[in-house]
Amino acid sequence: VIYEQEGVFIHSSCGKNDDQDNLIAGILRVIEKENEIIVDWRPLDDTLDTSNILCAGKDSSSVVEWTQTPKDKCSRGADRPSSYEAEWDMVTTVSFKKKPHSNGDTATHANGESKWSFLFSLTDLKSIKQNKEGMGWSYLVFCLKDDVKLPALHFHHGDSKLLIKCLEKHVVLNESSQDKRILLVNSQNKSLSQSFENLFDEPSYGLLQKLKKDPYTVTMGKFSKVTNYIFDSFRSSDLSHQRRPPSEMADFLNDAIPGLKINQQEEPGFEVITRIDLGSQPEVSRREPVSAEEWVKNMDSEGRILDADYIKRLIFKGGLCHTLRKEAWKFLLGYFPWNSTKEERANLQKRKTDEYFRMKLQWKSVSEEQEKRNSRLRDYRSLIEKDVNRTDRTNKFYEGEDNPGLILLHDILMTYCMYDFDLGYVQGMSDLLSPVLYVMENEVDAFWCFVSYMDQMHQNFEEQMQGMKTQLIQLSTLLRLLDSGFCSYLESQDSGYLYFCFRWLLIRFKREFSFQDILRLWEVMWTELPCQNFHLLLCCAILESEKQQIMDKHYGFNEILKHINELSMKIDVEYILCKAEAISMQMMNCKELPQAVSEILGIESSSVTPDSDTGEDESGAVLSCPPSLYQSISTPVTAANGTRDTTQQTSETQSLTPA
Repeated sequence: VIYEQEGVFIHSSCGKNDDQDNLIAGILRVIEKENEIIVDWRPLDDTLDTSNILCAGKDSSSVVEWTQTPKDKCSRGADRPSSYEAEWDMVTTVSFKKKPHSNGDTATHANGESKWSFLFSLTDLKSIKQNKEGMGWSYLVFCLKDDVKLPALHFHHGDSKLLIKCLEKHVVLNESSQDKRILLVNSQNKSLSQSFENLFDEPSYGLLQKLKKDPYTVTMGKFSKVTNYIFDSFRSSDLSHQRRPPSEMADFLNDAIPGLKINQQEEPGFEVITRIDLGSQPEVSRREPVSAEEWVKNMDSEGRILDADYIKRLIFKGGLCHTLRKEAWKFLLGYFPWNSTKEERANLQKRKTDEYFRMKLQWKSVSEEQEKRNSRLRDYRSLIEKDVNRTDRTNKFYEGEDNPGLILLHDILMTYCMYDFDLGYVQGMSDLLSPVLYVMENEVDAFWCFVSYMDQMHQNFEEQMQGMKTQLIQLSTLLRLLDSGFCSYLESQDSGYLYFCFRWLLIRFKREFSFQDILRLWEVMWTELPCQNFHLLLCCAILESEKQQIMDKHYGFNEILKHINELSMKIDVEYILCKAEAISMQMMNCKELPQAVSEILGIESSSVTPDSDTGEDESGAVLSCPPSLYQSISTPVTAANGTRDTTQQTSETQSLTPA
């Protein structure tokens, strides 16, 4: 069953008969069976006893009792939440248990299947007529190729658009030019599909279908496997001259990830980058993480941050000590305003707690029967459960099957579906939440920090994938400026669109670094320093570090993907942060920075060079982020070559400390 919807009624109208205007409730299913798609509707009860059908909604099957379920109870972190949160404990600890029920002594008929039941193959469908928008319940009328019109199906408990979306995965539907309410089935679709299937042997084709259906899961796993079966798909068991040329592989990958194909002529942001001398990359070093003492020194008596920019610069240069993360991340992610007092933050948390548990109650109070009628909620739950079960268990917070951390992960993601039902849940989101929940150790704070993070990352998970396409284009532009020779090599191996960076961008390197390293990397990125899109410069830093091996060993399309995938957990986070910062300074010091690059990095003026002392050009224009801002606070450090320097101090540090 690939689609199921209850509350789909036939409104029978039989002249002056007794059953005039009867509403016959039924279930509509779309079933995949032996490579055929079947549409099936049947009444909830196969009898024609109208009283039984109408009473079904009133019996006790829809009633639930609230029961305490021990395994649903979550142990809290060391710092138990405030007492006001305890009022909402019931929402976390209750679950649903159906009461036993019967339909009473209502008479039934033994006259077999209802005369209203029907099913048909999608290959026999000619057209679908929809209702006029805004006119009562939405309904659909199916017309078959032999011009048989089936009874109209009225969707009382939801929109019919979800069914249309489901059918569009299997047939092409086009609006009729004569009546926009009528969708015509493209009869050529099946033959095109069959000719496409014949291009591939069965095992490879099955894997390719999996990639097309769910690119997130495939790329989240071993991206190198993608190339193996793409490569195999071009092979033939016959002679080598019958194989497809390797040059077609990148085009095939374009098609394999829906919505990701990039057209240079149509996409905004492409600019021909001529060879420009960027000069050498400056030496960059990092400092120790921000300590609790430094954090407290920068607060007034009411708990207000005195100089947010100064604190951000410190975090950018060294990150945070772990004990500070629970508080500081709320500011970095925008959950707490930087200029708020301690009292204002406490009031905000109370309001947000009430708001969170109201949303959580919405999905907690959905019974099994109701969920069956809501295919989107059912799908979201299924995806979340799969992803939560795949959570990285190397961190003790998520160890074990019934771990409280995993239960909270599930509950927060389900509540996010209530918060943003249009986006709902997309695979990969759990990767963004798990470090946040680990740091917060609190369900409510973790949720609202995750909401803020998703505000930044939302476009990565949208169906059209425009956000991912834009980032790949921007990354390509930056890399071409940085190293046009390497870019040309990648293009010669059909890797110019940098699809191997897909996973890096989608979940912000979550699978590339260890759990502790990703905490450091994310907090540095959240400062939004030293420029816009710093994560793209991190990509450039990693690629530039691997350039020599890729080019010296003459890696091709398949080998490049495999090599990049195998970098996971082997990248030195401090070294890459140093290198990415050095690249940002190198670009911002460039006198003739292309306009496209200036816009990507958010640099106000692209044709000026900051004065070595003041950061100003001759006309007084200032770059958005002069490098001197970061050099002025570099205390005991890690250099770009990975060595520690405990002697370097700066005379300017004290002058930047707020009074």
